[in-house]
Amino acid sequence: MRHRTVEELMTRQVVRARRDMPFKEIVKLLAENDVTAVPVVDELDRPMGVVSEADLLRKCADQADPSGRTPIPHLEAWERAKAEGARAEELMSAPAVCARPEWSVVETARLMEVHNVKRLPVVDETDRLQGIVSRADLLRIFQRRDDAIRDEITEDVLRQTLNLAPEEVTVEVREGQVTLRGSVESKSLIPIIERLCRSVDGVISVSEHITYRT
Repeated sequence: MRHRTVEELMTRQVVRARRDMPFKEIVKLLAENDVTAVPVVDELDRPMGVVSEADLLRKCADQADPSGRTPIPHLEAWERAKAEGARAEELMSAPAVCARPEWSVVETARLMEVHNVKRLPVVDETDRLQGIVSRADLLRIFQRRDDAIRDEITEDVLRQTLNLAPEEVTVEVREGQVTLRGSVESKSLIPIIERLCRSVDGVISVSEHITYRT
């Protein structure tokens, strides 16, 4: 079984900010490139952090409201420091949470979930920036064609991995939803089949209707 890697899904042409880039230049950089965040890199092109629209918006929220309709939000000390920042290294969220090119979608998605981030800079073994991967990039695996998913389950999972004969289990895939039908020798094999099918890139759900002979 072959899982798509970050290297296959990431964006290679990365818009980045220098650590000393001023606030207004960052705003312009985001607007001109139609992105909502950029990695901040040091002199060796190693990510130090990520500066996003949310980071920049703190400066707006910290200003007095002339109408008096909304109170000034309470900010922790680190948030206030960001609101008062003027350069990328003062505004960014740090340290940078990074991914590696060889990681799978599962590894990368879990890291995003743990750190509650929408994107990850991708770095090589020397920690230099190679690309950036977003939630949208990871979701591209669900654009796989049904026939490609069916072929991978049939050949890689059932035939090669589990050594099942073609007539034992049939596979139907519609909109990423897999239905398995057939009969296998052992009852204990059924949850293994289901688990392996769920791990195939692009699979949304698995429904099994498999009987057993032993």
